[in-house]
Amino acid sequence: MDIETAPERTATEADWQARVDLAAVYRLLAHHGWGDVIFNHAAMRCPSNARHFLIKRHELLYTEVTASNLVEVSMDDDLDERSGVNRPGFTLHSGVLRGRRDVNCSVHVHPEEGIAISGLKHGLRPLSQNAMRFYNRVGYHDYEGLTDSFDERERIVAALGQNRALVMRHHGITTVGGTAREAFSLMKEFVRAARIQLMMEATGAALSEIPPDVCEHVAAQYEQHDRGRASAEWPAYLRLLDGIDRGYRD
Repeated sequence: MDIETAPERTATEADWQARVDLAAVYRLLAHHGWGDVIFNHAAMRCPSNARHFLIKRHELLYTEVTASNLVEVSMDDDLDERSGVNRPGFTLHSGVLRGRRDVNCSVHVHPEEGIAISGLKHGLRPLSQNAMRFYNRVGYHDYEGLTDSFDERERIVAALGQNRALVMRHHGITTVGGTAREAFSLMKEFVRAARIQLMMEATGAALSEIPPDVCEHVAAQYEQHDRGRASAEWPAYLRLLDGIDRGYRD
């Protein structure tokens, strides 16, 4: 269950659930093949301290991440691998969480489909139902190299705006949400939408365009859907992980 569904929990209980949920995100990313050995990252805001967040320890494989070995850091610090966390990951997620108070979880990965889309001038196109979640809800950030510099954080947040996803040109994809479920599910749908688009474009055939008013209508439908019936998806994901390895809960 996502942390947003249980406001009656104590801070300690909510913090532990946040750890379980973020560990689950890492395991799900590994399950879909979106880890990069120890690189890429996801982060979760700490319920008991909005200026702190959780992130994986730098040297761990995604399949080694557990609730207890996640690292809690302050988004106001200046951290690198000496503190146990990946510097670009800390820079990116501290910037997003500082700049978007409505975001509690952010996911950043480098799937080939996402990188391919990031290099196309037109970016993600509304060519499938999967892409509808992102209609006029994707930001684009020009490539500046590895996200080592805190100076880049303001530009990242400005590019993200109030959107649900950020395409980092020639780099990777970031999705954000109020919960772990939302951030992960958006990543899953973005990657699928990107793959479908690339398959369509590869045919060289004329593509059927969806009218803008329909795209906006469906995007709004999905925002309501994702706040409602889609919440049942997260316990299902946890059951999936439990059937593979319950160790992420430790």
